[in-house]
Amino acid sequence: MDDAPQSGNQKVSEGTQRPPRTKRPYFDFYSLNEPSRRPLTTPVLATRQILAKELSRSEPEMDLARMFLLVAKEEYPQLCVDLYLARLDQLAEEVKDRLADETADLIVLGEVVDTLYRRRKFDGNRKAYYDPRNSFLNDVLDRGMGIPLTLGVVLLEVGWRLGLPLEGVSFPGHFLLRYRGDTANLLLDPFDSGKIRYEDEAQDLLDRVYGGMVRLQDHFLRTATRRDMLVRLLTNLKGVYVNVGDDPRALAAVERILMVTPTSSIENRLRGVLLARLGRKDEAAEQLERYLRLAPSAADSQRVAGFVEDLRAGRDLPEDQGID
Repeated sequence: MDDAPQSGNQKVSEGTQRPPRTKRPYFDFYSLNEPSRRPLTTPVLATRQILAKELSRSEPEMDLARMFLLVAKEEYPQLCVDLYLARLDQLAEEVKDRLADETADLIVLGEVVDTLYRRRKFDGNRKAYYDPRNSFLNDVLDRGMGIPLTLGVVLLEVGWRLGLPLEGVSFPGHFLLRYRGDTANLLLDPFDSGKIRYEDEAQDLLDRVYGGMVRLQDHFLRTATRRDMLVRLLTNLKGVYVNVGDDPRALAAVERILMVTPTSSIENRLRGVLLARLGRKDEAAEQLERYLRLAPSAADSQRVAGFVEDLRAGRDLPEDQGID
C-alpha cells in the first residue's frame, strides 16, 4: 500500500503522536502466546485456505471482519470466528434498539459513534501502541482498545450492518473512515473517539501526523478496498514483529500479504531474507530468485544475486544483511 511501511525499520502506518518504538514489546506478549517460533501447522494452513477463499470473492462480497479474524486465528488457533462476528451483530442491534424508528443516516451514525466510544468505551491504545493485540480484532473487541485501523473496522462493520454509506480511507499514517452523504462527505477518526471532520480539514490531521512537513494530495483520501485494509493490517503486524526480531511471525505476516499482492517485489525479497534468517536456505534461494525475476533492474539485484549464490552453497547470509 502507498501509505503503509514497506520494511521493518519504517514506522507502522497507524496513529498520531505515537510513542517511540522500542526493541521490545510493551508487554510480554510472547510469554502469553508461545510457541512463538512454530512452523506452519495444519490448523494454520486450514486458516489460510479459508482466507484465500474469502480473497477470491468480489470486493462487495468479501467479509472484512472475517478476514481480520482469520488473521488473528493464526495467533489464537482456538478462536471462534463466528462468535466474534456475532459480537459485531450485537453491537449493531444495541444501536438499533436505541434508535427506535429513527433512520436518518447522520442520526444513525451519531448513535454508532456514541455507542462504541461513550457507552462501550472503545479507545485508541496510546500507552502501548505497538502491542500486537491492537491488530487482532478479537482482542480489540474484548479489550476495547486498538489502533486506527482496527477501531475503524469495528465502526465500519457496525455501520454497514445498519446500512450506513461508510468506507475506509487510505490516509497516510492514520487510517480514517468516510461517510458519503448526499450533500457532503465527512471524515471520521476512529482513533479519536470517532471525531467527525469535513474533508477540507484533512490537512490539519496530516499536520498532526507529520508535523506540517507533508501537504495534502488527492490520493491521500482515496477509498481503501477490503484488500487494502487487509494488507495494511498485515503490514502493521509485519513491522511490529520485524522490530522485535520475531522472524517466524514476521514471515507469517509477509506470506499473507503475498496472498493479496503476490507480485510485490518488496514482500518477495523480504520473504527470502526471513527464510534465510530462519535457516531455510533452499526456500530462501528460490524466493530471492523470484524477487530477481520480478525486479531484474532493482538497485540491489547484484547483491541479492550474491545472497542466492551464498545460500545455494549452504552459507548463511552475512550478519549485517538484515531487513532493509
